Amino acid sequence: MKYCAFLRGVNVKGTNMKMADVCKVFKDAGMTDVVSILASGNIVFSSDKNTQDLKVILEKAMSDYFSYEAFLFVKSQEETEVFWKSIPFEKNEELHIYGFVGIPGIEKVLMEEFQKAAQVENEKAEIVNDIFYWQVPKGNTLDSTFGKVLGKKSLKDQFTSRNVNTFEKILKKF
Repeated sequence: MKYCAFLRGVNVKGTNMKMADVCKVFKDAGMTDVVSILASGNIVFSSDKNTQDLKVILEKAMSDYFSYEAFLFVKSQEETEVFWKSIPFEKNEELHIYGFVGIPGIEKVLMEEFQKAAQVENEKAEIVNDIFYWQVPKGNTLDSTFGKVLGKKSLKDQFTSRNVNTFEKILKKF
């Protein structure tokens, strides 16, 4: 079965992760057809194991190899397709759209945080199929009130986000 692993903390200070090394870790852990998409921690691979077992195996392998506490989300091809097919916003050259991959229920926490935050013009959030989507004008991602909330330590191991264009690139590799 085909999967995508969404790694959190690829750019963690001191980890110096190269995607070639990450792919090697996945292969050494028994995964096949391993390929990385972009340099932000998206790995497509095949395995006959279930997602929970894969999460445990791959987090341990990544932690051991890179000497940090690895945290990743594993989604099947079908689950990854839902991220792309459920985008609630129209593409616009002036806006970024992000989809959030996370633990069950994180979408509600993110929506609460979004609703409490001050928003700029055209900044929106929506939950579709238990997936939180955020639209923000380009150039405001990290400066927005909600963007700053995303860096909270209390949320760190509960989600990771990807620009929705990344999901399209991932699906092309399946």
